[in-house]
This record gives sequence, C-alpha cells and structure tokens, in this order.
Amino acid sequence: MILDAADFTFEPPKEVSFARRVLIKPSAGYPRPHPVTTSRETLAEVVRGIRRVSSADILILERSLSSEPIHAIYKRLGYDFPRMILLDADQCVPVAVENPLGRPFALTTFWMPNVILSCDFMISIAPCRIVEGKGEFSIKNLLGLLPSDRYMQEHRGFTEIPANADVDSVVADLYFTLPFDLGIIDARKKLVSSGDAYDGVIEDYGKVFVGTPYEVDLEASQTIGAETEYLHLIDKARCEQGE
Repeated sequence: MILDAADFTFEPPKEVSFARRVLIKPSAGYPRPHPVTTSRETLAEVVRGIRRVSSADILILERSLSSEPIHAIYKRLGYDFPRMILLDADQCVPVAVENPLGRPFALTTFWMPNVILSCDFMISIAPCRIVEGKGEFSIKNLLGLLPSDRYMQEHRGFTEIPANADVDSVVADLYFTLPFDLGIIDARKKLVSSGDAYDGVIEDYGKVFVGTPYEVDLEASQTIGAETEYLHLIDKARCEQGE
C-alpha cells in the first residue's frame, strides 16, 4: 500500500491491540537526518497509531554505525517520545537463533539481541535509499539488529561470515530467521547514491509504503525502478520450500 506522506495516518493491524511488547526497528545508525535515517515524523505517527489501540510497551532497537553512541544519535534525531524504551542492540545479551532454511544462503545461525524474543509484534521502518541502482528497504534494515562485536559491518561486508557470501545472501537468510510482522518504507524523501549508502542526491518523494516487509520492498522496488537482489533470493528459497 502506497500512501501520501503528507496525509499519512498509521492504522495498526489488529494484532497490535493484543500485543504486550511492540518492537520498532528504525534506521538510525548514523547521526544524519532523513532520508539517511528514518524521519521523526513517520516514527511519531507509527507510535501514535500504536497508542490509539494499545498500551503495550514500545521498544526502539538499533545499533550505532558511527563513533557516536546510539542514545546520542536517538537524541539528535529527535526520538524523544514519552513512555518509550530506547535500546542499544550492542548492549543487549546476544542469543543464537537457528536459520529455518534447509539450505541457507550464508548462515545457519544468527546472533541477535535477546529482547527480540520477548516482543509480540515487530515493525521495520526504513528510509528509501537506492545505492548503485539497488534498493535498501525494510528487510535490509534488519541488519542493524546484528551485534557489531559479532557482525562488524565494513565496506567489504561482515566479519565472521563466509568470504563467498554477499550481503544480499545474509539479508535473505535474516528474513526467514527473524520474520518481522510489518514493513514501512519512509519515502518522504529518497536518497540516490552511486556508492555510499549514507551520502548522495536527496529527492523529494512524498510517499510511505506500508505492508509486510516482503510486500513493501517489492512494491517500492517496482515503483521506483530499483533492483533488489535479496528479494530474488527470498523467492528462490520459497520455491524450494514449496510455498
């Protein structure tokens, strides 16, 4: 579903009203404004929508990808909402979660923050970034949950991951291992870059995509004209599973 950002009102799925803990994963690893990161406006509207139907704990979970601590980045981005729990993925206790795929693309097991296991509903809110023609949307946003001491992101990929595995393979594995309930692409503006995911040409776009993570990433890819390789890998795994 594609909505106009100026009139965006978040209508949470009915499952939210029964949740005790709702996890929101924004893109907030760098201290730069939207569209490098998730805008305060979209995050605030999602929080308001949840509060209309639920008194659940709302957790914000991210890790810093810069020299700044994540709580300093939260503050700089204006994530100062009342009755919220702001967490650092690198400070949570990591737990091992097995990849359910019979033939994983890269990893058989992921280390993840333990708090994820206690959440009833999980939402990924990603900005709209196109890097070298490839979309970086709600599913790829989940990489920010991986503890940096085990999966340190570098220009050439991730440490402790097989050298022949690319990032798209890791993202596809993560999709099946950590199934989020809802994906939102915050495309008030979009970032188009020739190589740097955090620097490029910023264009007004004025849209918000809402749906399951797979649906919104596919719809954004088709609408914007971006190639999203991890979606092809997800399709391949689904075919092998007989879905």
